[in-house]
Amino acid sequence: MKACGLIVEYNPLHNGHLYHIKEARNISQAECMIAVMSGSFLQRGEPAIIDKYHRTKTALASGVDIVLELPYPYAVQSSKLFAKGSVHTLNEIGVSNICFGSEQGTIDHFINSYHIYQKHIKTYEQELKHYLARGYSFPQASKHAYEKIGLTEGHVDLSQPNNILGFSYVQTILDDQLSIKPLTIKRTKSQYHDQTIDGSIASATSIRKQLMSQQQITTATARSMPSQTIDKLNKYKKLSSVWHHWELYFPYLHYRVMTMSSEELSLIHGIEEGLENRIKRTALEATSFKHWMELVKTKRYTWTRLQRTFVHILTNTTKEQINFINNIPSVPYIRLLGLTKVGQAYLRHVKKHVDVPLFSELGRYDHLCLELEERASDAYYSALPPVNKIQFRRQELQPPIFA
Repeated sequence: MKACGLIVEYNPLHNGHLYHIKEARNISQAECMIAVMSGSFLQRGEPAIIDKYHRTKTALASGVDIVLELPYPYAVQSSKLFAKGSVHTLNEIGVSNICFGSEQGTIDHFINSYHIYQKHIKTYEQELKHYLARGYSFPQASKHAYEKIGLTEGHVDLSQPNNILGFSYVQTILDDQLSIKPLTIKRTKSQYHDQTIDGSIASATSIRKQLMSQQQITTATARSMPSQTIDKLNKYKKLSSVWHHWELYFPYLHYRVMTMSSEELSLIHGIEEGLENRIKRTALEATSFKHWMELVKTKRYTWTRLQRTFVHILTNTTKEQINFINNIPSVPYIRLLGLTKVGQAYLRHVKKHVDVPLFSELGRYDHLCLELEERASDAYYSALPPVNKIQFRRQELQPPIFA
């Protein structure tokens, strides 16, 4: 039974994601579609708009057969560690392909770019170091370093967010010599950072912006999402009273920073080069999360990098903990969030060949990765009223969702 892997966040799942699922199934000729999905907090350092369980239900109703959780220590990271966790999770479950959306849309260009990068890796690293020393942010420094080794026109544009992630997936597969064939499809119409909705295909960024500004599903947003997403967005808000966004966490984050010493703050993952002092200083003036971000942001510190750092402050995730997890060759376990009948049949087929623990409920396995996952869940649900918080937190102890 052949399986194709998808690396997703579904924040929220929209019509572009439906296209991705359908096309991935077509070009891979897979009978089972397996998604590894970020949990409470996402790659760009944001809380998921609705929890992972409602997003899992949406995925299962949209053509995905198995949903696995990408552990928190891999989910809220730059592309390299995000790719490691995602690709190795799918490798452990036995997928034949991984299919990702990209601005490039041609897999041969990713593979050719990988070989150019490998050939000139020392030059790339020297140039990266040079531009970082000049005060460039990592994305900008990396872009200039790629240009220096010839990865410009005719190759993958590694300034585009989905190309960057796709390149990291291919790099992980080839570096670690995994028996997975990567595939890609070209993103349709909307771009990753588009702020406005124009038609039935829109970016998740523009959809979230509309949802948060209107606090309801408008005609424009409804056109861009399948009915199952609309249903789960409405149900989650009815049950929890919120759609999650950073401002809900500002009081908790502010309290954490104000009660930590600079020395304690410096141990947090993502804090480098005296950033702890800037965060402590600006905390005295900040009146909202957005205001705080504007106070802290510089040319060197991108918005995304700072958001990730703030998530790690909120969850008290240290450099030492992430370094420990990063040194694990693969992933320590596979956590199952949900599955269909097809997914159930696939698991029966491959279960004996899975080399890491496979489970659904927290408490079934003990590992630092799961300890950090529990902290992330607690931090995520802290934005809810106490009664709702207890109710939603209990989901972590439940069997997987079956659709």
